[in-house]
Amino acid sequence: MATAAEDRAVDWTTLRTCFGERFSQSQAVRDHHGRAETFYPAMPPDAVVYPLTTEEVATAVLFCKDRGIAVTPYGTGTSLEGNFLAVRGGLCIDLSRMDQVLRVSTDDLDCTVQAGVTRKQLNMELRDTGLFFRVDPGADASLGGMASTRASGTNAVRYGTMRQNALGLTVVLPDGRIIRTGGRARKSAAGYDLTGLFVGAEGTLGIITEVTLRLYGQPEAVSAAVCEFETLRGAVNAVIQTIQIGLPVARIELLDPLQMRAINGYSHTAYRECPTLFLEFHGTPAGVAEQAETFGQIAADNGGGQFNWATRTEDRTALWEARHKVHYANLALRPGCQAIATDVCVPISRLCDCIEETQRAIEESGLTAPIVGHVGDGNFHVLMIFDPNSADERARAKALSERIVEIALAMEGTCTGEHGIGLGKKAHLLTEHGAAVEVMRQIKRALDPSGILNPDKVLDL
Repeated sequence: MATAAEDRAVDWTTLRTCFGERFSQSQAVRDHHGRAETFYPAMPPDAVVYPLTTEEVATAVLFCKDRGIAVTPYGTGTSLEGNFLAVRGGLCIDLSRMDQVLRVSTDDLDCTVQAGVTRKQLNMELRDTGLFFRVDPGADASLGGMASTRASGTNAVRYGTMRQNALGLTVVLPDGRIIRTGGRARKSAAGYDLTGLFVGAEGTLGIITEVTLRLYGQPEAVSAAVCEFETLRGAVNAVIQTIQIGLPVARIELLDPLQMRAINGYSHTAYRECPTLFLEFHGTPAGVAEQAETFGQIAADNGGGQFNWATRTEDRTALWEARHKVHYANLALRPGCQAIATDVCVPISRLCDCIEETQRAIEESGLTAPIVGHVGDGNFHVLMIFDPNSADERARAKALSERIVEIALAMEGTCTGEHGIGLGKKAHLLTEHGAAVEVMRQIKRALDPSGILNPDKVLDL
């Protein structure tokens, strides 16, 4: 494959002719596509193209295949492990203009969208249908990008991740072929699960251009609540017991005292700065009331206080907006600093031990690092805040990120619940999966023998 320096000598005339103003080599555009929230420096591509159709994506991929040029897919740029950085320069295929909702079936509760459609855009399109797309990673990410990183979010405890919600895909392979995987049937025993292969592959095996998604009906009643706890262990034990009895809570988020302080300062709320759960219940009015009552008993048994309820739509929106803005809230704790997030996931029975050991690691690092997580499925995030101009703080943040993963892996967890491997966690993938990584390499070599698709991500060849 051509290096970045060699890529700059490429004659891009063919793509410039095919795409017109949708092909760019401007420095500003390249820089925009080469920056990410990561420990890694900016890595811009040498050119950017904006296709409108699957066939145009295939045209761009074929151009690069014939010349051995690296190809990096790009959605909205919200991924957190350097997943879209152009390590070897080359061409960035920005899918953001592929933003059409192609089909909605209210009878079958599914839809098909182009990869550049964002989750908020889809739900706006669905607002008059009584349906909703439930995977909510916080950022208004593109649905193609969410499929590529196997994203999840606050609703995953009840509705699952992109793995459960992507029914089928249209994919452009590294040799320019276009294939369709899966389908609209809710189950199938026909052949290999190619949809599952590409969901989570981070654009290293193919470029997802269309996604068929599972939709859900809007619940008759929705109620959200904030519940404060005296201890972290009490809050986590309440989560564990909630999951173990099968209570169908829709969202259950843990925020540590420092995270609550950040939210109060940024979102102008007045919560106690103590271990806190944000919850949401979906169902019928009677069902929601029963769920809330049952959880209230569990919380009380574990040192939980009174619920602060949010039943009006605007109050629920404000509550979850405060949760989704934790990145900016945390930056406000140390103005002028940078925040890098890492995530891990462990079996629910080890969740409390993992978080407590993580808190000890944070204290030892001396860094400001709030904890927030989708703890209903054992997943939590640590947002490490450090001075980017301090080599010492940057090194401590990186070391803390490594230590958190080590803690999770020692408890039979995973190095990433939803951010993906990207550049940042390749070594941990090898620790976690051992010999299975060589099988992954064999799949990569079989589909992408030239190694042009998102090179140097997920695993090293």
